Amino acid sequence: MERNRGSLAIVLGATVVTLGLGFALKAPCLGPWDGRQYTRLCYSDIVPLFFTEGLDRELVPYLEAPNEYPVLTGLTQAFAGIPADSPSSFFVWNAVLLTAFALVTAAVLHRLAGLRALYFAAAPTLLIYGFVNWDLLAVTLATLGTWAFLRSRDGPAGVALGLGAAAKLYPGFLLAPFALDRLRARRWSGAALLAGAGALTWAAVNLPFALAAPGRWSLFFTFNAERPVDWDSLWHVTQRHLGWPASIPVANALSAIAFVALAALLWWAAERARPGFPAWTFGFPLLVAFLLTAKVYSPQFSLWLLPWFALALPSLPLFAAFSAAEVAVFVTRFGFFAEMGGLPGGVPFWAFEAALLVRAAVLVAALALWVRGARRPEEARAPVPAPEEAAL
Repeated sequence: MERNRGSLAIVLGATVVTLGLGFALKAPCLGPWDGRQYTRLCYSDIVPLFFTEGLDRELVPYLEAPNEYPVLTGLTQAFAGIPADSPSSFFVWNAVLLTAFALVTAAVLHRLAGLRALYFAAAPTLLIYGFVNWDLLAVTLATLGTWAFLRSRDGPAGVALGLGAAAKLYPGFLLAPFALDRLRARRWSGAALLAGAGALTWAAVNLPFALAAPGRWSLFFTFNAERPVDWDSLWHVTQRHLGWPASIPVANALSAIAFVALAALLWWAAERARPGFPAWTFGFPLLVAFLLTAKVYSPQFSLWLLPWFALALPSLPLFAAFSAAEVAVFVTRFGFFAEMGGLPGGVPFWAFEAALLVRAAVLVAALALWVRGARRPEEARAPVPAPEEAAL
């Protein structure tokens, strides 16, 4: 028991230190928007959105002001905006909330994987991206849903994943591998409860706003459907080098087809390599497949993967490679934006593009390792390993 408490203290302490450093990194950007966001690598979406989402006027998202985020994220923004009276104080209040979410995530991961929770708590990715946007809310709900699932609490798991999907759609993806795991075990009612609770929870959060203000509520969906190919996506690299400027509808269709095709290929390959593999662990390659094929890969999306390094792919060399690639993308991305703005310290696009390709190569390597099986099936099937026995 004492050893368990000691390892939990290490994990929570690492989370506080990591996000403390993350706050220090972002602190120079609490002033005016003057280009320092790129030259000092302190950019955050949180600061400018205080004004653009009407939070400075305490407008209720969706009912009184449009909001490009899913409902639960928009409501979290509004909650943090109540005590805020400036963009800097808005950032501080959000940092407090996001730190609380991260601590919950770290504690739950510790319950599931012991000191492997440090793959989340001490991750450079958490440091540089934890306060860029509100993704830690969805990460927390997805982790809680995973914990409940592995505890055979299918109803609460579905509720947590439904709430996560109401904050950021990706936790909803996890309903598929989790339900498939139940079906493999012939636990039909568990699969139905999991999927039904997830769908009903998402609907319960969204339906009041969809009925009261359908135009503002649907902005998240229309905004993303009409969004062009992002700088950080492999589609942008492909278009740039092949001279293929696909229209937005074509890019939407191709990214969806590529996602489904890659996910199906990974399932088939894993089934051949490890017949009867634990289906719930497919959550990791499913998210990686989405990130590799999506037309948008916002920097903070990489936070989604951190808990899965602890749960499904605890490879320290691979995690180190992923972390190094993320830091390279972070530095070159904002350095390239500085270059575009004619600011000092900029870097050419080819450096940013090279970092993107290295990250993609690391993620492909992660998929290959997962398919072969980084852990023995019987280990991955164990729902809750003893924290004191789980090592890096």
